[in-house]
Amino acid sequence: MAQGGGHRGKGDAEGPDWGAAEELVPRARAGDTLAMNALLDIAAPYVRRICAAIAPQQVDDATQEALVIAFRRLRSLRDPSALRAWLRAVAVRESLSAVRAERKEVPREDTDSIVSPDPGPAFGVELRESLRELSPEQRAVLVLRDLEGLPEREIAPLLRIAPGTVKSRLHRARDRFRRGWRR
Repeated sequence: MAQGGGHRGKGDAEGPDWGAAEELVPRARAGDTLAMNALLDIAAPYVRRICAAIAPQQVDDATQEALVIAFRRLRSLRDPSALRAWLRAVAVRESLSAVRAERKEVPREDTDSIVSPDPGPAFGVELRESLRELSPEQRAVLVLRDLEGLPEREIAPLLRIAPGTVKSRLHRARDRFRRGWRR
């Protein structure tokens, strides 16, 4: 898993072409609509994946809001090489905000989009069931640490919590996930 700025592939199975995205930022800031559209094509699936993992019931709203905020505030992004981390932060904040606004329990059927690729029906069902047992805050910590590969010291400011809280939340999330996985 890539950490920080990360992957520079050509939009292959490993992820988007962040190098190309970074090159589009100055043109998009200047109002180039073709650059904005190309940047949106690269950013949207990444933002949606994060939103789906944290706020599966509100994924559409959280994704849309995160992308709107990101493009409105694109001029505030000083360093285009920080684009991926910046989008990640916006997506995490908007996902958690959407979940808090709903104040509802996440329905079981809405976490199906988190698992990919599908190694088999039994594995996917067990994984989704285990993830459903976690709170959105626990899923956020797991996504950032275990899927995004971020160190705990980078997760704390993203979630606006203390580093010790990240550690304890991650411990509880992993423990709860393992218990659900073993059932």
